[in-house]
Amino acid sequence: MQTLLEHFCARDDLSTYDPYDIWKTSLGFRIKDLYNRRPRAGLMPAALLTLFDDLVNNRRRLFYSRKEYPIVRAFAALSLLNLYRRNGKRQLLEFAGRHLEWLAAHPCTGYRGYGWGLGFPYAVTRDVIYGPNTPLSTMTPYALEAFVRFREISGDARFDSVTEAVYRFFEQDIQVMEEDGETMATSYGPFRDRIVINAVSYAMYAYSLFLASAAGERRASIETKIGKLYGYVRKTQAADGSWFYSPQGRSFIDCFHSCIVLKNLAKTSRALPLEGVASVIGRGYEYLKRNMLDADNFLFRRFAVSNKPSIVKFDLYDNAEALNLAMLLGDTPLAEKLLQSVSSHFCDGLDIYSQIDLIGARRNRNMLRWAVMPFLYAVSQIA
Repeated sequence: MQTLLEHFCARDDLSTYDPYDIWKTSLGFRIKDLYNRRPRAGLMPAALLTLFDDLVNNRRRLFYSRKEYPIVRAFAALSLLNLYRRNGKRQLLEFAGRHLEWLAAHPCTGYRGYGWGLGFPYAVTRDVIYGPNTPLSTMTPYALEAFVRFREISGDARFDSVTEAVYRFFEQDIQVMEEDGETMATSYGPFRDRIVINAVSYAMYAYSLFLASAAGERRASIETKIGKLYGYVRKTQAADGSWFYSPQGRSFIDCFHSCIVLKNLAKTSRALPLEGVASVIGRGYEYLKRNMLDADNFLFRRFAVSNKPSIVKFDLYDNAEALNLAMLLGDTPLAEKLLQSVSSHFCDGLDIYSQIDLIGARRNRNMLRWAVMPFLYAVSQIA
């Protein structure tokens, strides 16, 4: 696995094809926007594009181009830092620093602070569309964590100003959507867009990363915000341990977003005690295993509750986040068995596939954003 990690992470060019390539084309964007506005009218053209991408163009990638993604750089840096802590190989630390230099040079522009986003236009609903220069609360924490971990491991302070700029992003660009005396929900992007549970948990975790360098009034303010963000995540957990992706609209319950919420709770609680968090995490983890783990294949499924059809049977992103979560929670038996299953189902030599479709075919080879890098990051913690 270490060979696989270095093969993908220790290089300067991290441009990649992506499962969203079809939806980044002008035609794909228009059809997705049509589907969001008029689902019945958009269903057939969206299905045709999906089948073309999966069955005809998955390997050839006609009309698409490779692209750099900030989250890929962040995951690569974090993975290399994990390896460096184990073997002390200086080249790994140097590559991690180069990925961070790239991130420092490519934040979204025109905002008060530093944030990173998808880098392509993304139509979520008919009312919410993110542009390619829109920083997101779900992407930015990975870059932030990479800067913070690099500082901790190397003692190199050259990115301290970037970390401070990320703090401004969460303080001044991310919006408060709801707040009362005990809870707070923040926006997904830098405007009043929507409430998404994993985005609230990301804001909570991001604030926890600032605690180590905070003191006085700033520390007190950060602790209050963490407590309120946690309060909202806790309040929205269902009795069975699940979270809908959003408490608004026609939502869904899927694996990797559920894992992300639990991961952010676990990591935040290591920096700041959270009342009742062990019970919240325990119920959420049991829900995942009970409702999304396919015992026959020992892989996690996409959805417990779906809101649209899909041709995907198993997705690497779900299993990468489940693997990461199992290790965070100390569930070594599940982590070891899941890693073995993921490796046999999704990996072939130096190739890693991101999806297995309904006919059992492996799709989306070596697509770093979704989900080679999340998988390698999980592996880097045990490699």
